[in-house]
Amino acid sequence: MRHITIIGPAYPYRGGIAHFSSSLSNAFKKRGIETTLVTFSLQYPGVFFPGTSQFDEGPPPQDLKIFRWLHSINPISWFRTAKRIRKLDPDLVIVQYWMPFLAPCLGTVCRLIRNRSGIKVISIVHNVTPHEGGLMDRQLSKYFFRSCDGFITLSSSVLDDLARYHPGAPVRTVPHPMYSFFGEKLDRGSACSHLGLDPQKKYLLFFGLIRPYKGLDLILKALDHPHIRSMNICLLVAGEFYEKKEIYQKIIDDLEIGDKVILSDKYIPDGEVKYFFSAADLVVQPYKSATQSGVTQIAYQFERPTLVTHVGGLPELVSHMETGYVTGLSEEDIAEAIHDFFEHKREHQFVKKIRNFKHRFQWDHVVSELDALDQLLKANDQE
Repeated sequence: MRHITIIGPAYPYRGGIAHFSSSLSNAFKKRGIETTLVTFSLQYPGVFFPGTSQFDEGPPPQDLKIFRWLHSINPISWFRTAKRIRKLDPDLVIVQYWMPFLAPCLGTVCRLIRNRSGIKVISIVHNVTPHEGGLMDRQLSKYFFRSCDGFITLSSSVLDDLARYHPGAPVRTVPHPMYSFFGEKLDRGSACSHLGLDPQKKYLLFFGLIRPYKGLDLILKALDHPHIRSMNICLLVAGEFYEKKEIYQKIIDDLEIGDKVILSDKYIPDGEVKYFFSAADLVVQPYKSATQSGVTQIAYQFERPTLVTHVGGLPELVSHMETGYVTGLSEEDIAEAIHDFFEHKREHQFVKKIRNFKHRFQWDHVVSELDALDQLLKANDQE
């Protein structure tokens, strides 16, 4: 039986990339491939972490083999982790990359694995550089990318970024797949009842960690547009603030839209996600920069139309006027799309398209691309 080791965030850490690790592991298992997840004993030192907790308080995922071996700032653990992975003797190592802070840790582990075992290392690159960058990002990212044999990117924008850092590297691109473990879509009335919402109102959903690049300020200002003010529309903000909440509260107060904004300002546990998406009419992602987004894929799981801005890889995920909207970065453009959605009652036609569209975002596609890249790397060695 083949064996694959995946390095990156995993339970008990929370968040989109930890979800990605679990889902990818399950996709391999469906093909009869054994997987081991290697995650962190310490991922971010507390002083660098802006949220309230890094950990998932829910039950651990079933039937996954997870080892917390890696300490992000302790080089001794890097050597120990590489030694332990070599002892597992996997057929392939997959490492998830998303920020330069972890480049020394992950890059060193990858180099130690490759140099002493000949095991191939493929990185799934979520971001080449972070949305809020630092002075050493380029050098750190280069160090990591030079430690891998090949790459999978989840959007063409990340593919282009990677080419600037590591031109000519073996790489394949596959769309970010849909998550499937948040449960089934609920009756909208039941979801509203659970959340204490008035089902007679229309709801926009802004979901996920709140950071400057995600454009919450844009959607708040769009609510002040005359066409939107005349409609019975509320914005449901569901996620933990990773910056000062007061910045947005001031916008809400200045625009006098407090009656149109509902803040659920906390990390949303996996078991609660289905209620927010089932209650929403339209998911909004007015991002100012982006690579790809797991939020869009959650929306597709629950068959919710999505509004995204024309940045990064987001337009690759949403088909304009078919599964949602791709708009400009101004609050006017965003407001016009929202008005069009409700004024022309687009939900039914968009949902019909989503049902035909979402099949392309399957985890099996990622597994197939990883397997094809692995075979290519091995074939190149034999030439």
